[in-house]
Amino acid sequence: MTATSPGPARVDFHHHVFPTGELAESVRGSLAVDNGWRFPVGAARWTPETSLAFMDVLGIQLAVLSLPNDVESALPAAHRRAFARQINTFARQAVDDHPGRFGFFAHLPTPTDVDAALEELTYALDELDADGVTLTNVYGTGEEARSLGDEIFEPLWAELDRRHALVFLHGEQTPGRNRMPNRFLPTPISEVPNETYKAAADLVTSGRKRQFPNARIVLSHSGGSTPFLAARVAVLSHHMGCELSPEEIIADFRTFYFETALSGFETNLVALENFVPPERILFGTDFPAVSPRMASWYTTNVDTYFADRPEVLEQVMHGNAQTLLPRLAMNSPA
Repeated sequence: MTATSPGPARVDFHHHVFPTGELAESVRGSLAVDNGWRFPVGAARWTPETSLAFMDVLGIQLAVLSLPNDVESALPAAHRRAFARQINTFARQAVDDHPGRFGFFAHLPTPTDVDAALEELTYALDELDADGVTLTNVYGTGEEARSLGDEIFEPLWAELDRRHALVFLHGEQTPGRNRMPNRFLPTPISEVPNETYKAAADLVTSGRKRQFPNARIVLSHSGGSTPFLAARVAVLSHHMGCELSPEEIIADFRTFYFETALSGFETNLVALENFVPPERILFGTDFPAVSPRMASWYTTNVDTYFADRPEVLEQVMHGNAQTLLPRLAMNSPA
């Protein structure tokens, strides 16, 4: 089966929304400058119609919109709440205008401002009917950096846990201490996958994953290097004084969900299937940060990998999503 054939109806867990307006364009531009990423040449500014055209080619029934990363940290604190509200209202409008085609993960103001984050979380989930929230693995830089396992985020995790909320977790895109190796290896290629792994390792070894088990966390890009490095964390972190045993650490790593954006390749999928059962694997594209051609290449690889197991392909592309997204259950025929 090719990526352009009807195939199973796909649910895309990694699909970006880029609102319009001067503030949004400024943030989008600074993000590209900071991390070295080049958006697809000739790509139009994002609109729901742009996504729908892409989705129809790949057989995507529903895309869950999100804007990852602490993109508004450069804004004055007084503007951050308004920026998050703009994104969430814009995403909700896409849901309303195109029934059954979009969901969205709510964007939160920089969550080190816990009160602002909790206020927007409540509004987005209760008033806008968001499908969950999106988080980045670290907020701030240098000595000011705070990773998601930090105690400052405990009130946020407690509320997410209380609500059994769905969390889409994306690796941060702040350049590392050294400049990128060359222009072909900007931050999204060389560092973001390891930032996603660091998020998972942080939440596990800090005990947050075990402390707040009801928050259902989806790791972007198949968890980056998580399936390959979890065993390294299990033994060496225990050696460093982590109270969890190696077996407990591995078990907690296996409670994450993993989506396939930019990681649909046989080697990755073999490792992922060896690490977690099929019900923990979801589909993602990373559109429109990548072109339809790039997204199709990875999607075709996933289709090919599961081609001789159509029931598992259906599970990954759509079935697992029905257990995580209430809007899919509501839209299903009786």
